[in-house]
Amino acid sequence: MENLRKAFGFGGVLNADEITQVTGRFVTQHLRAGEHFFAPGDYPDQLGFVSAGVCRLYLVGRVPEEEATRCFIRPHQFILDLESFHSNRPTQVGIQALTPCELLRLDRRTWQQLLAEIPKLFILSKLLTEVALLNNLKDSDFLHFGTAKQKYEEFVKRYPDLVLNVPQHYIASYLGITPQSLSRIRKSTAS
Repeated sequence: MENLRKAFGFGGVLNADEITQVTGRFVTQHLRAGEHFFAPGDYPDQLGFVSAGVCRLYLVGRVPEEEATRCFIRPHQFILDLESFHSNRPTQVGIQALTPCELLRLDRRTWQQLLAEIPKLFILSKLLTEVALLNNLKDSDFLHFGTAKQKYEEFVKRYPDLVLNVPQHYIASYLGITPQSLSRIRKSTAS
């Protein structure tokens, strides 16, 4: 809960009492590896914060077996489909736990009540959204250049914890390569 308090303290927008008011409304949820926070087609009405574990955000192609991992969500990051959360439309993406996860979550109705009670929370939510977007762009910038091997090496450098904890086929999907190619790359870098 302390990391959630730090997240809502970002930028000094909210005072300590307001942070307590917001964070006190979150509830704990546990996900087993493989479970979804929400799946494509769901109507997600929850805002989440990862306390422990790793999730992935993914898209589904024309056939259900065709998936693409867009990003990994690690501890101390918020999770939601912003468009679906605000529009109450079905989501096109899924968020799935890759390891056992502890999440703190808040439903849309409670979030809207908090926005009405604490107008400055709207400013903070826009600030956090902007920071998350910029971090997401920065985190995936290396995917656009270089060979598959160079992309994997950069991934290992940036995210050594994910290499150890995330199933390799999700890493391959994130890098835009086949699991077989990733296996060959890993063998060549290990020797």
